[in-house]
Amino acid sequence: MTGQQRQLTITDEQHTAALAKALAGLCAQGGVIYLQGDLGAGKTTLTRYLLRSLGHEGNVKSPTYTLVESYTLPQLQVFHFDLYRLHDPEELEFMGIRDYFSAENLCIVEWPQRGAPLLPDADLLIELNRIDEQSRTCLLTASTPRGAMWLQELAA
Repeated sequence: MTGQQRQLTITDEQHTAALAKALAGLCAQGGVIYLQGDLGAGKTTLTRYLLRSLGHEGNVKSPTYTLVESYTLPQLQVFHFDLYRLHDPEELEFMGIRDYFSAENLCIVEWPQRGAPLLPDADLLIELNRIDEQSRTCLLTASTPRGAMWLQELAA
């Protein structure tokens, strides 16, 4: 069932790493994750921990200026998008956005609202909001049956 939600409080980087590790176990076969939240809310930090949990050992940089960074892992291709500086969603068509979103790839999209309506539905929407310097609220919303399954497994 889609629309399911789960809210967490992240109190430090260790909690961020733990959430990323749990997510990595779920999305290792591909999927789409949207990350929303203000600047500095921890979207790129969560992505870094997720990539490391999936086995990436190198640097993870924010794709703010390049729009997308790709990571080839032994079992998975990951594409990390940051659409903060996107001026017009049509720019995504010019970069061949539809080619990235195949079922076996994992696509993580920061600032997905700037790419609407050209982006596919996310399996999981993660909204991060700052409470204070260290703490964040984290609202996870399933938008597909796959996302609902991920939420059920996270709750277990």
